[in-house]
Amino acid sequence: MAWAIKFTRSAQKDAKKLDHEARQRIRQFEERLSASDDPRQLGQPLRGKMAPLWRYRVGSYRLVCAIRDEALVVLVIRIGHRREVYR
Repeated sequence: MAWAIKFTRSAQKDAKKLDHEARQRIRQFEERLSASDDPRQLGQPLRGKMAPLWRYRVGSYRLVCAIRDEALVVLVIRIGHRREVYR
């Protein structure tokens, strides 16, 4: 079962701000995530006001995502450095 990875416009803007190496690592992680049977195995759920969202670690960067089981989609909402992405 293959999962589709989609980006919001704000996540696309965040990705454009990253350096080439970070974007390359995120692309490699996307391939790994889309090939996974369950994207929850690779991430961790967020708590508090961001509760229904999931986070994925890619080096020093984090992908904040919503998982849509009914459509087999992982929607990337934000991409950023770990110290800034949750603000």
